[in-house]
Amino acid sequence: MDISVVVPLFNEEESLPELAAWIKKVMEENNFSYEIMMIDDGSRDNSWKVVRQLQKENPLIKGIKFRRNYGKSAALFCGFEAVQGDVVITMDADLQDSPDEIPELYRMIKKDGFDLVSGWKKKRHDPVLTKNLPSKLYNWTVRRMTGIKLHDMNCGLKAYKKNVIKSIEVYGEMHRYIPVLAKWAGYKNIGEKVVIHQERKYGVTKFGLERFVRGPLDLLSVTFISRFVKRPMHFFGILGALIFIVGFIAAGYLGVQKLILLNQGIRGHLVTESPYFYIALTSMIIGAQFFMGGFLGELVSRSSSERNNYQIEEKSY
Repeated sequence: MDISVVVPLFNEEESLPELAAWIKKVMEENNFSYEIMMIDDGSRDNSWKVVRQLQKENPLIKGIKFRRNYGKSAALFCGFEAVQGDVVITMDADLQDSPDEIPELYRMIKKDGFDLVSGWKKKRHDPVLTKNLPSKLYNWTVRRMTGIKLHDMNCGLKAYKKNVIKSIEVYGEMHRYIPVLAKWAGYKNIGEKVVIHQERKYGVTKFGLERFVRGPLDLLSVTFISRFVKRPMHFFGILGALIFIVGFIAAGYLGVQKLILLNQGIRGHLVTESPYFYIALTSMIIGAQFFMGGFLGELVSRSSSERNNYQIEEKSY
């Protein structure tokens, strides 16, 4: 199979028929073998009924329905697990991503040899203050922290080699950082394509102000996990050892200073009366805790295996 299109959706009943017809038209014009995987992320409207109706019209449409809303990352994870195409393309269900971009994205993966191609909505039809400016700041920060030179990290329109999506684990809110996850999984040939950003035709955006808080936290999380999940001792152990050594040196200095005064016959103040004694003691305790945290992290080394155990109510292939 040439292409799998993964479409996460939440309350998008109006746009789905048009999107499915558009994708089908593009695929048939280019003679692609394909499948469309629609993941209903706990929609409260008639989205799943629309998906089931579309399946009757086009058997190449497949569906997964969540019992409740888990988020875009969960939808992508389950979609990635199920698809079989050589090239996997993700796009949002709101018609702001154009299926006409699919042939070129496919060519960039198959002919140019990219592992991942991310869309770049160079001209956006979004409010400047609430979306455009925060998006530019966010993307600049991610570029600086990860070294991945993409202008639009969070664009929903992306293309992947099949091996890429089978090698990464998307959870929480990590859909924003799939290029980062891919890079740390060893897929470093990451490209970018300017894509058309269309105005929303139906419904309203599903992302609120909370993304401004979750985004930076998720970036720190994915950066830390990518670098240290296999070797937590390298972070916690080294940091703990440094803090412990600083505290030990400070405590040693106070002790030596007290001995020198006693040797000179000067009684002086008690060591425990100095605030530096408690700072040194606290540093040694914290340093030891960090070190033990790193040691325990080495033993655990991985998070729970049930992290992506989502309650899927129904599957329809």
